[in-house]
Amino acid sequence: MAEASEARVRARDIGVAPGTLATGPLNAITDVAGVRVGQVTRVEGESVRTGVTAILPHPGNVFQDKVPGAVSVANGFGKMTALSQIRELGEIETPIVLTNTLSVPQGADGLIEWTLAQGGNERVRSVNAVVGETNDGNLNDIRRRVISRQDVLKAIGGAKDGPIEEGAVGAGTGTVAFGWKGGIGTSSRKLADSGWTVGVLVQSNYGGDLIIGGVPMQAELRRAGRLAQAPRASADGSIMIVVATDAPLSDRNLERLASRAFAGLARTGSGFSNGSGDYAIAFSTADSVRRTPARRSAASPIVDLPNDLVSPLFVAVADATEEAIYNSMLMAHTVRSRDPLTGQTVVVEALDVGLVKQLLARAQPKP
Repeated sequence: MAEASEARVRARDIGVAPGTLATGPLNAITDVAGVRVGQVTRVEGESVRTGVTAILPHPGNVFQDKVPGAVSVANGFGKMTALSQIRELGEIETPIVLTNTLSVPQGADGLIEWTLAQGGNERVRSVNAVVGETNDGNLNDIRRRVISRQDVLKAIGGAKDGPIEEGAVGAGTGTVAFGWKGGIGTSSRKLADSGWTVGVLVQSNYGGDLIIGGVPMQAELRRAGRLAQAPRASADGSIMIVVATDAPLSDRNLERLASRAFAGLARTGSGFSNGSGDYAIAFSTADSVRRTPARRSAASPIVDLPNDLVSPLFVAVADATEEAIYNSMLMAHTVRSRDPLTGQTVVVEALDVGLVKQLLARAQPKP
């Protein structure tokens, strides 16, 4: 299996390109204008393997210029904050922070401090901090709770547009997917007719039977006589899916968009098990639907995409989610750690890129 020194690839580098829609220039969530991503990676000693990933809907004061948002939950075995208020009001008022399960309070602490410090928020007394998580305790000494408020502030402060580092970084540093190394992955789709863009970022940490590009990996390993190279993978685990679009969507249609991300998740072989937390958060960056102070103080018109025009966005989010998950695994490297309770070395191997290419080729119909 792949070592840390092996060159990693994105899905398209090996011919895996879900759907027929074009990607944005970066094939990343930052193809949606204004979206920024920042990450802090904590790899320390023998057992700390964790981090923070922050997604900013726009570079301004998110509390004052709120964005319409929604959350869809396929299975709720998770510890996400802000869920009830997002569902009640249909808006997001802070950056979105992803981290590990036991660092959710630190994530909220950092978001609250950042929000209160923004100019114009001097009278703010309530902040709905949006924090999502997956449990990286297989590779990370999660009980040490090393993530701090400063880590969160650093991730937010370092957020930028442009390419996004993928794999075992940020909130994906210690995650595991299908028994292989998971992590942070991203992808985007751009609609030719409307010009709207949909971008997705995932934190993959879940299980099932891995499928890549429609090819069941375990079945192909069995056919190739190499089943020993497929790790035993529990279906339990979690995934956080963050969806951004510049299409002017209401919070109601953003919830519909978020729920379609699970179609892409299903294509990868997710078990959607009892112990899996499967969450999708969606927001729109369009100026016409942004919840500005002026629009919150008086009735004002909002340009909202009608229902009959949202189907192409549904296709885009499913395809981009599927590809983002592949990128999260293909870009990850093998990670070693030490279980603090048993003292045993834990190794989670990265997907072997060469082997994946062989299995994809083997599954192709013969001429």
